[in-house]
Amino acid sequence: MKKTWKIVGRHIFLAVLAFIWLIPIFWLVVTTFSVEKGINTNHFFPEQWTLANYHQLFFEPDAAANFPAWFKNSMIIGVFSCLVSSIFVIMTAYAFSFIEFKGRKKLMSFSLILGMFPGVLSMIAMYFILKMLGLTDSVVGLIILYSGASGLGYLILKGFFDTIPTSLHEAAKLEGASEATIFAKIVVPLSKPMIVYTVINSFLNPWMDFVMVRLMIKSKDAADWTMALGLFNLLQRALVNQYFAYFCCGGLMIAVPISILFIIMQKFYVEGVTGGAVKG
Repeated sequence: MKKTWKIVGRHIFLAVLAFIWLIPIFWLVVTTFSVEKGINTNHFFPEQWTLANYHQLFFEPDAAANFPAWFKNSMIIGVFSCLVSSIFVIMTAYAFSFIEFKGRKKLMSFSLILGMFPGVLSMIAMYFILKMLGLTDSVVGLIILYSGASGLGYLILKGFFDTIPTSLHEAAKLEGASEATIFAKIVVPLSKPMIVYTVINSFLNPWMDFVMVRLMIKSKDAADWTMALGLFNLLQRALVNQYFAYFCCGGLMIAVPISILFIIMQKFYVEGVTGGAVKG
């Protein structure tokens, strides 16, 4: 009985914490249906409900709020950064795991040390480099910024590749298969969970990042911004009372695609996280 009460008490405590954690999220959701455009702290639930905020979000862009353009810019940056970053990470992990070459271990150690430094330390240098190349205030510049050093994140994927028996690689070599054939027909089919994990992580960073966008995008035209920068701008004192419900709608629309992606890929994602931690 004592053990049972401990389990019940633990679950009650966790349920209370979950309820508290969900309150602001639930408030954000109900606020999107409010007739009032600003922040309403007098009532938790809207006094009047409407879908006008969603209509404004998608069909009535203006000089301050242009969500369709923000969504398009963020999607372009996220998709292309994801593709480039995933290719870099997979190629780097495959080379370090299956190919023996001179200086391999030293290069791995150097990459690990370099990856320990946070990216914010190089923000100013990257800004001036892109400025000299004329790539600030551009989608291309942000794609280069997010995917340029992505190969340094190879370690988890390499840990998964290390679990693949080397006998498969050697047998394919004896049969005359090239490295490209071995990678495409042996390694990739065996590494689907880990590749899904890599792709999702490569998409999340540019999709939700604010710091780098804030530094690189100096344009005053709202159509040039990403979702993170555009929604943050709506919280200015001069705009928040007119666009707070709009901001809540935008925040919800950002979360929905990511939530759907995680639900669909959850099985592969969990397998990738656990599989990549076996070796390394």
